[in-house]
Amino acid sequence: MPDWYSHHAYLIIGVSIFIGAVVSTYAGKTSARTSRWIYRAEEPSTFWWVVVMYYLGAFFFVGLYLLN
Repeated sequence: MPDWYSHHAYLIIGVSIFIGAVVSTYAGKTSARTSRWIYRAEEPSTFWWVVVMYYLGAFFFVGLYLLN
């Protein structure tokens, strides 16, 4: 594999997760590890916990990109 491949993969993954988190925030529903939808109106604390984990994952991958 080329040298640039692994370096830019972190940015692509991080931006993809970030976009998914933003869409989940505005849509009011997100998917969890249990393969079910979690709605903001029905389970607000669980919804925000999952969305925050998406944001942290996105920042983690972007941080890996910036450190390389």
